[in-house]
Amino acid sequence: MKIAKHVLLAGSFLISGLPAVTQAAPTTVEVYKSATCKCCAKWVDHMRAHGFTVNTHDVGNKEARERAGISTTLGSCHTALIDGYAVEGHVPAADIKRLLKERPRAIGLTAPGMPHGSPGMEGARSDPYDVLLINKQGDTSVYSRHLPSDPKESMMRLK
Repeated sequence: MKIAKHVLLAGSFLISGLPAVTQAAPTTVEVYKSATCKCCAKWVDHMRAHGFTVNTHDVGNKEARERAGISTTLGSCHTALIDGYAVEGHVPAADIKRLLKERPRAIGLTAPGMPHGSPGMEGARSDPYDVLLINKQGDTSVYSRHLPSDPKESMMRLK
């Protein structure tokens, strides 16, 4: 009996030191967009680079946006559906990961329009922009604020 306890104890220490064999499966994102939209393709690349599995549907996003309950005033060039939420436009992956972790009672997130400097809209110009949380009634509140990625612009804001 003493030997069995020692073997069991030693085995538990060995197993506890091993990395977990199973990992959570990547979250799948269904993206509705135009086949010719290059910024949408760049946003899809951004999502994949941050660990999401992405399926694209090149059928436009009007119907998906309407089904999700997002008004055209909050619209953008693509709509993504992910784990019960809708994501409209160039929302950063970090905000989506936060949404999925916090799980608020909401329709989802939007970065209305096409903010310069947001994922998929990188270029010479970078503007500050807000990501909005859309509640179940369609009202919005600021979920996150994003400053320009250019260090000179960001430094000027701190002075």
